Amino acid sequence: MVAVRVIPCLDVDEGTVVKGVRFSGLSPKGDPVELAQRYEELGADEIVVLDVSATIEGRSPIYQLVEAIASTLSIPLTVGGGVRSLEHVGRLLDSGADKVSINTAAVRRPSLVREASLEYGSQAIVVAIDAKRGSSGWEVYVASGKVPAGLDAVEWAARVEEEGAGEILLTSIDRDGTREGYDTMLVKAVANAVNVPVIASGGAGSLEHFYEAVKAGASAVLAAGLFHEGLLTPGQVKEYLKSMGVEVRM
Repeated sequence: MVAVRVIPCLDVDEGTVVKGVRFSGLSPKGDPVELAQRYEELGADEIVVLDVSATIEGRSPIYQLVEAIASTLSIPLTVGGGVRSLEHVGRLLDSGADKVSINTAAVRRPSLVREASLEYGSQAIVVAIDAKRGSSGWEVYVASGKVPAGLDAVEWAARVEEEGAGEILLTSIDRDGTREGYDTMLVKAVANAVNVPVIASGGAGSLEHFYEAVKAGASAVLAAGLFHEGLLTPGQVKEYLKSMGVEVRM
């Protein structure tokens, strides 16, 4: 049985960790290097860092910040935001990222996922899917949740797995920052459609919510605001999951 991972997410804008609700109303939460260090000490299995404005502003990824964060960590680091080319993927890995998350660029050019997985291994390539519930399922949104892509999220997840994605970072835009719980129906639908790990994201508000996501099929559970505000620690989440019979790395 593969251990379920607990992953804090650092959404970064202009070098500062920020958090909002449903991808808007961002407020500052701290220094990304300090927060990454703290979360490792508090039991995080991995850290995800996403530059939330790079794609919208047409900027390259945050290589220097990635180097600074990676130099302080001994746990895996996944980085996304502004990744548009094979060169971007390579430079992020060279900067210390263990995995690179691709979102908007994967939608615009799915072959990038295949090229990157062939060049660097599928274990290093994560495809992030930001999904919003519609009349007949969930639609993929790009550009930090601003632009509908006209794709069904479940079908898209299966497609990017075929292209070589080693993992899916699945965020419910509807639940993001609400503390109402993960969209477990979305998690279950995607987890049933793919064979690669699914990271559930968007909506964690209690210990029970993490367990519900795991029961729905998530291989990892990601949260941000809950950790930033000190309401829970990654270690506390893992203790709870363990008490519920879930395999975790203590």
